[in-house]
Amino acid sequence: MSLIRSSLLVGFGSVASRVLGFVRDVLFAQALGAGPVADAFLAAFRLPNLVRRVVGEGGLNPALVPALSRLEPDEAAATAGDVLGVFGIALLALTGLVEIGAGLIAFLLAPGLRDDGTLALVALYTRLSFPIVLCVTLASIGAALLNMRGRFGATALAPLAVNGGLILTLVAIETGFSLPLVQKASWLAAASSLAGLIQLVIVAAALLQDGPSLVRFRWPRWSPLMKSFLLAGFPVLAASGAVQIFFLAATQIASFWPSGIAWLYYAERVMQLPLGLMAALGSSLLLPELARRYRAGEMQAIAAAQNRALEAALLLSLPAAAALVILARPMSAVLFERGAFESSDAEGTALVLAALSLGLPFATVAKVLSQSLFACGSLRAALMAAIAGLVLTVAGALALAWPLGPTGIALGVSIGCLGHAGAVVVGLHRFGLWQPDRALTVRLMRIAAAVLVMGLGLVAAVRLIPQDGALSLAALCLGGLALYALGAFATGAVSRDDWASLTKNA
Repeated sequence: MSLIRSSLLVGFGSVASRVLGFVRDVLFAQALGAGPVADAFLAAFRLPNLVRRVVGEGGLNPALVPALSRLEPDEAAATAGDVLGVFGIALLALTGLVEIGAGLIAFLLAPGLRDDGTLALVALYTRLSFPIVLCVTLASIGAALLNMRGRFGATALAPLAVNGGLILTLVAIETGFSLPLVQKASWLAAASSLAGLIQLVIVAAALLQDGPSLVRFRWPRWSPLMKSFLLAGFPVLAASGAVQIFFLAATQIASFWPSGIAWLYYAERVMQLPLGLMAALGSSLLLPELARRYRAGEMQAIAAAQNRALEAALLLSLPAAAALVILARPMSAVLFERGAFESSDAEGTALVLAALSLGLPFATVAKVLSQSLFACGSLRAALMAAIAGLVLTVAGALALAWPLGPTGIALGVSIGCLGHAGAVVVGLHRFGLWQPDRALTVRLMRIAAAVLVMGLGLVAAVRLIPQDGALSLAALCLGGLALYALGAFATGAVSRDDWASLTKNA
């Protein structure tokens, strides 16, 4: 399959999942608003959603793909079955522990929610929604096995089941029933677990089509490879999901502010659209390519591929960040201000979104560059970079939260993303893999010029176009996209050779 076809398929699945997730969150805001029940539900939803986002974006791939790619086909199939069996047993036990200790977990997730039984609601929603973790983690492992065989169809489309199922549940609740907010949230939490089961069934059906050539089930056997994979699993997940962990820490701090959890959640969902796309492309396409280059000893090729991937990531994330900062207020109002979500909530969400968007380019850089560390097996460096980002996130959020509230917490997340990216660069430099070339520098200067053109145009357009509806926002977004495209071609940030290179076979 050509690179363009693989990229388009993975990209389509990722974009479709993000769009459905966006629709889901718009309906969340309409149904639940940004009050205590919304804070309780979104706090409980944060943990399973964190796992779903990390493993769904290929969080286990850095540990699984390089290990299995070094084995003979028969041994790889048997080891793949062992991995699925071990994770299945471990996750069943973990789910049981969560169901028993949901009260303690609720306190850890949102220590600021202590009044009016809100913390008890967090525990209830955690119990109902956590089983999705079992399903999506096993589905993610199965998706990694399919990607190794060039099977991207089921892995790209299966994640749509979760958001699609929640959207159907929301529509049914809003149109067919008149329920209190507490019961609405309960149904949504339970529906998320059911939708995760559907995702697992889709991936399992695709795996069974290849039969024992891809995965062979047996009672799990302990082996040095299995031990190394399990030992690598935690640091890989922590490093792959660094930004999600930053948001988890930020949510704990935001729980001390009324509606702080909800504002942070809705703003994050907007910011995550471009970031999630780059994460999916990096884990599904870039990581396997870098792993092959590393096994062949082609270190210069790794650096070159890394630089080109960095160009592509910033080509998307820099204009996205600028547009989100400029359009934060109209975007929050148009997307979320309806039903139980009030104008004051839209204003608070807009400020948080603008602060988060400052960290988007750095989060994207870290996502792309971490793939090189994963491909080379440098898990310790990737984990230490994630820890550095987490420390800066907590320190920045605590320092800025009291003078600025949830907006300061969001700025703390952006500071953490900056620190994370810087720490990843330091790790690459230690391994001799940070080799930015002249082409990268020139491309970044051209991208910056194109973003400046778009930004100036958007600032002027915001003052001229009334910001009172979806049509105005659509005009601003499309106009900004057109300006950026013209600027990118005029400055040479995008050229005809770039399109031609995409059609080359992988």
